[in-house]
Amino acid sequence: MNTAYSEPTRLNRDSLVLPEVLRLIRESFAYMEGRIDPPSSMHRLTLDSLRRQIDEGEIWVIGDRPDAVVFLTPKPGRLYLSKLAVDLRQRDRGLARTLIEQAQVQARRYGLDILELQSRVELVENHATFARLGFSKTGETAHPGFDRPTSITMQKRLG
Repeated sequence: MNTAYSEPTRLNRDSLVLPEVLRLIRESFAYMEGRIDPPSSMHRLTLDSLRRQIDEGEIWVIGDRPDAVVFLTPKPGRLYLSKLAVDLRQRDRGLARTLIEQAQVQARRYGLDILELQSRVELVENHATFARLGFSKTGETAHPGFDRPTSITMQKRLG
């Protein structure tokens, strides 16, 4: 793992940094405004929904602020990643890669050999980043009420 920064930390529901996690996601996803339709689900995130994520899955962060975050949720046959965000000032330091590596560790602990995520169709730069991290497109989905794909599904098979 990349230890140039710090090791990922798993949050619990009483973590004092949950408000900062919410801030980080909102700031990191702000560039999507006006680019994606429907709007990002990050608009529905609250401290209570972060605690529900911790109850149903996991939230991992890097740094005390924190500077990077990912949600992990076990699903049948795979570990689902969502809300991967890195502080704009901390990009290009390998933090996303470190969180993906942590997700791989967690997947193996669950006995799963697939990581899965979804990315909005419009965010082609994210597709390229995930491809560099070993993910491949496996499908497309449409949000309710849309007659066109709005997201692509990507998976990474673990060796």
